[in-house]
Amino acid sequence: MPLDEGSTIVAKNKSNYDYNIKTQFANIPVRSYDAIVVGSGAAGYGCAVSLARGGGENIKICIVTEGRLMGTSRNTGSDKQTYYKMSAVADCDDNARAMALDLMAGGSMHGDIAYVEAIGSLRAFYRLVALGVPFPHNEYGEYTGYRTDHDTRSRATSCGPLTSKYMTEALEREAALLGVPLYDGYRVAAVITDSNGAAAGVLTMAKDEITDENPFGLCVFASKNIVYAVGGPSAIYASTVYPESQTCALGAALIAGAGGANLTESQYGIASISPRWNLSGSYQQVLPRYISTDADGNDEREFLCDYFATAGEYLEAQFLKGYEWPFSPSKVCDENGRLLSSAVDLAVICEERKGRRVFMDFTRNPTGLLCGSEADVSLAGDVARDYLEKCGATGGTPISRLARMNPKAIELYRSYGVDLYKEPLEISVCAQHCNGGLEVDMWYETTVPGLFAIGEAAGVFGVSRPGGSALNSTQVGGIRAAEKILSRLRAGNVAPLILAPDDINRATPDIFLPGREYILSLDDILRKRKQYASKMTAAGAVFRRAKDVESALDFVRAEIARFSAYGAKTFDEARELSINRDILLTQFAFLSSISAYIADGGASRGSYLVTELTPEEILRQRKPVQIDTVHKKFVLSVTMDSRASIVKPVWTPVRPLPEKKEYWFETAWADYESGAIYNL
Repeated sequence: MPLDEGSTIVAKNKSNYDYNIKTQFANIPVRSYDAIVVGSGAAGYGCAVSLARGGGENIKICIVTEGRLMGTSRNTGSDKQTYYKMSAVADCDDNARAMALDLMAGGSMHGDIAYVEAIGSLRAFYRLVALGVPFPHNEYGEYTGYRTDHDTRSRATSCGPLTSKYMTEALEREAALLGVPLYDGYRVAAVITDSNGAAAGVLTMAKDEITDENPFGLCVFASKNIVYAVGGPSAIYASTVYPESQTCALGAALIAGAGGANLTESQYGIASISPRWNLSGSYQQVLPRYISTDADGNDEREFLCDYFATAGEYLEAQFLKGYEWPFSPSKVCDENGRLLSSAVDLAVICEERKGRRVFMDFTRNPTGLLCGSEADVSLAGDVARDYLEKCGATGGTPISRLARMNPKAIELYRSYGVDLYKEPLEISVCAQHCNGGLEVDMWYETTVPGLFAIGEAAGVFGVSRPGGSALNSTQVGGIRAAEKILSRLRAGNVAPLILAPDDINRATPDIFLPGREYILSLDDILRKRKQYASKMTAAGAVFRRAKDVESALDFVRAEIARFSAYGAKTFDEARELSINRDILLTQFAFLSSISAYIADGGASRGSYLVTELTPEEILRQRKPVQIDTVHKKFVLSVTMDSRASIVKPVWTPVRPLPEKKEYWFETAWADYESGAIYNL
């Protein structure tokens, strides 16, 4: 059963501290732990469970979170949110090497990381099953699956639209049973490193910590082992399907010295604006109407027929959009000049550029699907007809077909107060997931020793990936990071008991210092945030032109420079200003990566276009988009110094899939017992 939304895991001895550090600007409490997990989503809780089980009462760990109910894991999904794993069906010939090759197929993904994510997938999956996540199985206990995008062996499974929410709740219950303390309401403002550049703790803000000597509620969690499970760069874009409650925290790690990997690579796709939700799978396959209106909601008209040659062409593209939800330049047009599924995304963008609002309407059939007054799904092509016939959903309206195929997809919107039987959904092409992130090794340790990154914060995926593989990565990454940390703790690497004021001063953002020249109001801070996001969506999302990227980069660089003069009077202002700073640092790293990619001759790939053409021109010319193939053999890494400058980008050759090797049991056992497998 889901955890009661009103319940809270209270940290043990929450009001007690190990010691205080008095700096020039505050008297800051410090809590010391052997390991700290930052984030309370599926990744964070999964790692905390592994740490608690593996360390028992011998280690001291905690979870630190900006908001227990705020993250992507609890608040996002799709029609049938996918979990990707190695096949668990008895007669399937699947294996870890085959899965790893599929994970690597999009390019720019290291082979050792792909291999550990494949090998660990069943271990992680069955732990979730044991914790009560309701993945469906047949009468024999086989966890049957389906084929997702970029998948070759039907490895996907699902609990419905809320798979990641069920995962998070199950792992949270287990963490509570294991007695893992959780500090809720603690926003990370900085990652603290020691004089050698290794992880030493995190500087947070929390209202619970406000005192006369500490007006911004600063608190330090000291540890040599930090697991960063903060999610993806949710607030850097204006058009986004990330939950509004999640903002951004990658910048704190980047400016602390952690490298970024593949920050060029994000996924974009059609999603509803309110609520923010991916419109993949059955939402597309039931063939709703795509309509646009003027800014006031008038002048309604179907618009796909303006861009596609025939009704059959756009209906087929729309149906396939269910399988091929992320925008992909390779799925815009084929060699024969026929528009494909991603041309639907471009048509949506074209309408928006005309100042029109775009909707999906499930109450009526598209005009092109009608034969007389009845729907004829054969007009959408053989694939659509066969699929809908097998689902028993060929007639009626789109909403009646959706009720037949996936009633939970309707219930999901009803839970947000939206009745798909009566009203259309306003949509846009939105940022949905970042395949890049912080650079990690196969134990998920970043380039800052002792700082680990898991979940979407880790840059483990390349240009494209199978749908649902991100949820698998949250669990495998957490297990691997926990194992590496526990091995170090057993070897005597414990949390630092004493931090010096200089350690904190070195990491503290200027906004917390007294004597700031410009004190910004909350309205000013939020207005600037919208400006930052709009510039990023315009320059660094689906459409990328070199001059736009450079212009946005100049803007972000100048705004970061201004931050040394910005300050705040209240806790809320300081917190929001800290978030703005993190957004800008993250955008700087992302835009710098995109700039380096384009400067090196990088072309369209993944989920974006590098082009001087407008979306209308691309659709009108009806030619395949030139796809980059040269750079898929490399991972692009960038590093930011403490002054928010990017060191020259590095192109690292993709590490190959580990060679097949026969392991002698007794030798492997000895290496495991000694800790040699962790490269200590």
